[in-house]
Amino acid sequence: MLRFVIAVAAATCIALPATAQDKEASFGGTSGPDLSIDAIEPEIEAISVGLAGDEPADISRFLLANGAGDAQLSPDGETIAFSSNITGASQIWTMPTAGGQPRQLTFGNGIGFFRWSPDGKGLLYGADNDGNEQQAYFFIASDGSSERRVFPAKGGTFRVFGDFAADGESFVYASTARNGLDFDIYRASLNGEDRLVYEGRYGNFARSLSPDGRFAIITETVGEDGDNLHLLDIESGERKTISAPKSRANHGDGGFAWLADSSGFYFATDLNREFKRLAFYAISSDAISDIESAEQADISGVTLCGANDRYLAWVAGQNGRDALAIYDRETDQKVAIPEMPDGVFSLDCTGDSGKLLVRVSGYNRPGDLYVLDIANGALTHSYRSNLAGLNADSLVAPQSVRMAARDGVMLQGLLYLPDNTGTEPPPVLFLVHGGPTAESRASWDPIVQYHVGRGVAVFEPNVRGSTGFGRTYVKLDDREKRLDSVRDLVDMLDALGSKGLVDPNRAIVAGGSYGGYMVNAVLAAYPESFAAGISLFGVADWITALEVASPALKAADRIEYGDIGEQKWRDFYAVNSPIRQADQIRVPVLYSHGVKDPRIDIAETETMVKILRANGIDAPFIRIPDEGHGWRKIANRLFYYRRQAEFVETQLGLVEDSK
Repeated sequence: MLRFVIAVAAATCIALPATAQDKEASFGGTSGPDLSIDAIEPEIEAISVGLAGDEPADISRFLLANGAGDAQLSPDGETIAFSSNITGASQIWTMPTAGGQPRQLTFGNGIGFFRWSPDGKGLLYGADNDGNEQQAYFFIASDGSSERRVFPAKGGTFRVFGDFAADGESFVYASTARNGLDFDIYRASLNGEDRLVYEGRYGNFARSLSPDGRFAIITETVGEDGDNLHLLDIESGERKTISAPKSRANHGDGGFAWLADSSGFYFATDLNREFKRLAFYAISSDAISDIESAEQADISGVTLCGANDRYLAWVAGQNGRDALAIYDRETDQKVAIPEMPDGVFSLDCTGDSGKLLVRVSGYNRPGDLYVLDIANGALTHSYRSNLAGLNADSLVAPQSVRMAARDGVMLQGLLYLPDNTGTEPPPVLFLVHGGPTAESRASWDPIVQYHVGRGVAVFEPNVRGSTGFGRTYVKLDDREKRLDSVRDLVDMLDALGSKGLVDPNRAIVAGGSYGGYMVNAVLAAYPESFAAGISLFGVADWITALEVASPALKAADRIEYGDIGEQKWRDFYAVNSPIRQADQIRVPVLYSHGVKDPRIDIAETETMVKILRANGIDAPFIRIPDEGHGWRKIANRLFYYRRQAEFVETQLGLVEDSK
């Protein structure tokens, strides 16, 4: 049989000057890796991807399936810029809105974000050093003919881009440059000059600038899911509070859309509500008014389109899926929406073109781009995902499943069931999201589709504390209640088993970041529930994790977990951290961590590995030298997820242990 062989190595992505960082830029973590621990690191190897259309398909084909990432329209509506990691690292590509051949714009070791300049002449983008999240800023011409560095990376300094001013040369961003902890607001220009506009405390982020350049919308972090909303006068530096409720609310996750005359803006908020509804803030009256709500659904993606701000568009998300809505402000009516694919949407609209860009990520598409001409309803499928030879008909859509926890709280998750011809329920892999305030959604996930194709059910739980199910639900895991969400995993497994949907005796729990903590915690607190675990860059000891967290996390952690500087919370986590119950873990656990992780120190994983191994528990450890908080590089993804797949199938008895 013919084989297509690719060489996989951690060094596949060559760092070029355009995105290389200054040598003085520091890496993530505090102590560096403990090289005395026996660990697996990526190495050059030949991998057979099999043949197109093979079933079950090799895992590499799922990982090589590729679509558009973040996508934005140019100011004139004629060009789409989008990110793609098809080359092995995330780069910027451009293409005509009407469709056509995409063109790669950036090269090097990968970009973190990008934004069109208001005049459409170029794009500002950020790039860090192998995932350490300490970005340098660059500006590249829209045709890729010239490029320059705007700001170098600085060791220990984190930046968060805000918005361009209408002049096309200046912008605002947040940075920890002043003291390494607090995010301040800066006004900057593309020639590399900047000035401090507002001195903040913890997490203050510039989100959007008024068209006249006078005001910046500022969100101040209040926990993982909440924020206070402020208006900052760019010239005077005075900050006016719009909303700072005693019971935290979210104002910033749904986006902001200014009216062209700078008199106010649309946004989404759950202020005094369970779910985020569409609202409008008027500067003249200093008042927030309700515009639209969706039943049991959160509104997001708020944007204005067309001449004279004619069209107002947004997305309503429910049970992991999105629905598009458009309102004609001129006729005061809803606009008819063409049939859209199943999945998760992100929107972009700019200028007077009246064109709305919709990115769709779904169970059978890694990232398709559609352009809707709102006035005539014409929908153009501008960019199609590449499924890398996978059979699209074999990909599985999730079903939303609800069940009651033992204390009566209603839980929800997405269940992917394999097409089993037998009568026995399948084994199951729980994939726990990070956050903790995030939501498992019906977007593209190559790991899910691979395992389902191999006969393993996959369940993505939204335990209490997840977003998307109302303000009350998201607060149910705060501080002392954190272990209730850990218990939810056990209740959900029992419920799926009692319904005959999965085999609860053949279950593995996996997760990354906060999801990695959940794996450590549930295996320690409920050692009889899962047959094995997979913890990617997860927390072991909340005391050390909260002490060394990056500035962006520290801004939220005080509400979510308590202030670790207070003895009360140090005492609480001295008892209620996975490391304190690690001796109770009795099943194999696959661990992994990036050496340059700036969010969770690699020592968190190393500690768990050492304890489990000392207790005679199988704890393989994959250490990736050139990654941070997650695997960005395709070479590392191919290397790691092949090992994870082998671990899952060995533990579930689907293949023989090669040892």
